[in-house]
Amino acid sequence: MKKKILISTGGSGGHTIPAITLYEHLKNDFEIFLTSDKRGAKYINKKNYNYKLIEIPRISKNFFKLPYVLVFLIISFFKSFFFMKKNNIEILISTGGYMSLPLCLSAKILKIKIYLFEPNIVIGRSNKFFLKFSEKIITYFQNLKNFPKKYSSKIFFINPLLRKKIYQKKENSENMNKKTFTILIIGGSQGAEFFDNEISELMIDLFRHYKISLIQQITDENKKKIIGEKYKEIGLQNELFGFNDEIYQKYNQVDFAITRSGASTISELIFFNIPFLAIPLPKSKDNHQFYNAKDYFDKKLCWLTNQSDYKRETLKEFILNLIQNPDDYLEKKNNMSKFSYQNTWNNINQKLLALINEN
Repeated sequence: MKKKILISTGGSGGHTIPAITLYEHLKNDFEIFLTSDKRGAKYINKKNYNYKLIEIPRISKNFFKLPYVLVFLIISFFKSFFFMKKNNIEILISTGGYMSLPLCLSAKILKIKIYLFEPNIVIGRSNKFFLKFSEKIITYFQNLKNFPKKYSSKIFFINPLLRKKIYQKKENSENMNKKTFTILIIGGSQGAEFFDNEISELMIDLFRHYKISLIQQITDENKKKIIGEKYKEIGLQNELFGFNDEIYQKYNQVDFAITRSGASTISELIFFNIPFLAIPLPKSKDNHQFYNAKDYFDKKLCWLTNQSDYKRETLKEFILNLIQNPDDYLEKKNNMSKFSYQNTWNNINQKLLALINEN
């Protein structure tokens, strides 16, 4: 009889998309269940997964909302507890975040093995809290920040999780030979108003000096219309879109990217050998986006600047120099290729199966 595994997720795409990838890796060898809150549910095609919605309240600092949050948490705990008990769950894989609290607590009480997943270089607060109760923590980094050294034996390192169709999509192509230099601007599942406002103006300024084309994520339809009209007015070829978890379909058209530093997005860009400039979200919890990018910057896989240091003229000159003097650009592509050559679906699949089957 197959082991029964529950993968819990929710919140942003940064939590949910890796959870779906874990599901795909394990579904042929185990009986897999997937739970999410409403925020994460929008990234899940319910027809494809053994899925259950368990809504978890967001933790609020508002004192007056505290009684409501506590009651909701208690309800969420009992839903989690009875779901896991009813389905005889043997292993919980939690992707972290506040939505993991009632599920991990239920698993602890039911003596269910807990595996944590941490895609960021800064360990999340929920994962850190449940670390002592876990078997292992699955991570892309061997030097996790804020990580208690006494639990170092629990670190299980893997290459970044990528969806199977991403491996299938990747093609070996050199984009620098194209007539138009194409830039991808992407803010991740939570969008980026700074990119809408400042980076769009930068692209207009850049276009006056060099012919580029754009593939750009916009936060809402109103801004999409306004920005699209500005680009049309000057003849800047563009493709504007809202958040799309299948943006990888466009990667083979891209020469360079400007992005936030969500773990999934930058892992995909590196896998496709797309040099990128990271501008981390300043308000990301524990500044994890900055540290994600900083680790790759130190490995000479990307460029990095803080949003507070942004200057349009400086960045315009940086991009122009990158296009016209591509030595640094080509070095990044070469480093990316060396970094990700062992990242294959089969390699990761074998490591995950070995982890689950080791006990």
